Amino acid sequence: MPDQPAPEIELLRTAYVAFNARDIDAALALMTPDVHWPRAFKGGFVYGPEAVRAYWTEQWNEIDGHVEPVAFHLEDDGQILVEVHQVVRDLDGTVLADEHVGHRFTIEHGLIQGMEVCPLPSSNPGA
Repeated sequence: MPDQPAPEIELLRTAYVAFNARDIDAALALMTPDVHWPRAFKGGFVYGPEAVRAYWTEQWNEIDGHVEPVAFHLEDDGQILVEVHQVVRDLDGTVLADEHVGHRFTIEHGLIQGMEVCPLPSSNPGA
């Protein structure tokens, strides 16, 4: 891998920073108009930036999630699998989940077109 991260990885790092800072406008600016996003805590998907905004607003009124990218894996089909350390707390600060999960991204024209939550490769015991 080259010394400089791929532009897609920089895009995703920026998106995680914006999400964790609760800067919805900065995060949505990194997405395509037809973005699809998982409703990880509710099930299903939302479509389009305004639906993502509504979902995140609802989510942050119920839980406090922090997602930190640990590793980026460029996949053969052009998608990027991100290993994420996810800590979810209730609004009183009690930890509800502390785990490593996979986020698989589709990038189109330099923007995030989609994300799905997925299992991590089994070569990561104990995660």
